Amino acid sequence: MIVPDACLSPHVVMVQREHVRLGWRRPYPALGRARPVAWTCFCRATVYELCEGAGRAFLRRTVQFEGGDNEVHETSTWPVGEARAIWAALLSGRAR
Repeated sequence: MIVPDACLSPHVVMVQREHVRLGWRRPYPALGRARPVAWTCFCRATVYELCEGAGRAFLRRTVQFEGGDNEVHETSTWPVGEARAIWAALLSGRAR
């Protein structure tokens, strides 16, 4: 059982009207050694991760369905600094 006050990871806020639309596509082995370095709370149906490796980074979006099925999409890659800025925009509702 998940207790709402026990969430340790951030939650994304409601998307803002003038937000940037990110391009999401099926996962591909762009960075085989990329690892998640930040993520949103798993208590929500949609979980986002910031993945980095080899000086590049991308965002991963996982929609968790009842029954254990997941749907995963990823963005294209960016330099790490740019991806971190987009991650901050995602968390604040300025990107989705």
